[in-house]
Formats: sequence, C-alpha cells, structure tokens
Amino acid sequence: MRPAERNRVTPLGEIVAIPLRGAWTGNRGVLHEGREIVRPHRGNLWITCALEFRGRWREQWLPNRWTHLYFHDEAVSFAAGHRPCGECRHADYQAYRRAWTESVGGAPPSAGEMNRRLHAERLVAGTRRRRLHPMPWRDLPDGTFVLAGPTPASRHSQHTESALPAHRADPELVLGGELVTWAHHGYRGRRPRPGRGEVDVITPPATVAVLRAGYPVQIDPGATG
Repeated sequence: MRPAERNRVTPLGEIVAIPLRGAWTGNRGVLHEGREIVRPHRGNLWITCALEFRGRWREQWLPNRWTHLYFHDEAVSFAAGHRPCGECRHADYQAYRRAWTESVGGAPPSAGEMNRRLHAERLVAGTRRRRLHPMPWRDLPDGTFVLAGPTPASRHSQHTESALPAHRADPELVLGGELVTWAHHGYRGRRPRPGRGEVDVITPPATVAVLRAGYPVQIDPGATG
C-alpha cells in the first residue's frame, strides 16, 4: 500500500502525511516542488473546494500549479483558516458571505477583503506562527475548534495574539454541550464542554462569527457517533 502523501490539513493549518480521507480539497497556491511541500502557503487566498466540479479533473503535483490539499470535513478547513471557493462552491460562498455581513457588519465583503482579514486572524503578524484567540466558552457556536489544554506560554502574549504552546493538547470541536477530540485518525473521545471562563480558539474569529450567524458547516458523522 502506498504511504500517505503530505497533503492533508489539520485544524491548526498544518500540512501532514496521514491516511485520513478528505471530504474537501482546496489550496493556498503553489506549495510544492516535485511531490514535496516546501512552503506552508503562498499569499492570502486559502480556499476549500469541492472534490468534483463539472467533471473537471487535474493531475496532482503538477509543476507551477496550485497544490491540492485535503480536509477531513468543513469544520477542519474553517479552523485551518480556509473559506469556501467562490467558483466550485458558489452557493456556499454566498452563504458564508451573507453570514459574514450579518455577523461582522458593514457592506458585503469582497473575496479579497475576507482573504485579508482571515489571513491576519490565522497567523501572528510577520511570522508563520499560528494565531490563537481567547474567547468565552459560552459564546462559541457548534463547528468551532479550540485548544483547551494548558497554554502557559500563550497567556503571556497579547490577548488576541496567543502563540501555540510548546506542549499542546489535541484540537477539540465544539458540538452542543460537548467537546469532541480530533486526531490524525479522525474524531475520537468526547467530554463535557465547560460553561465558564475562556479558551484558546483555533478557528478565526470572523469564521466563528459566520458560524454563530447560522452558516450550516459540514461536520464528519464520526464527530456525532
């Protein structure tokens, strides 16, 4: 059996080699040379695409063409910092944009405006480090990913620019009154969701607002089993 290639994305946005199947593909630009990932992103356009669209097919790992990435479900892709593609997922893109307008406020955003804000929210400015966002437990909608383990390093950072701790817990999905753990083989284990205090949120705040406004995020059935 051929080993898994490094093109799967975790909720923290990392690109890893795991056998977990993806419900979605997507891209961040040209990230590969040969069959190796050599950069985490190129630019601020991070999108999630349908696996099939109008019968189109394109070989992976083509030179100077965007790199196919794969996501376990849409909640994972949102946590990683991606948004729906405006072409192959036009209806979802419009639903995301409407929810953004309703929750974030202002005029309906352009794709570029959303890209810029999401990019600022997923990475610490001027670095490749993942940015976390402390938020109250009570305000988190279903589909949000959190990092609820001990994070002493992050608590010394600015309130909205927490960095990943050296020893971190697995990402957990908010689902009703529970937290469901995500690992490299999928969802496993659950525990009660705390009702008070704050937690480091992985999903960018703009997308958390979109989820709060009612965007129907796709979550793998394994999270509810």
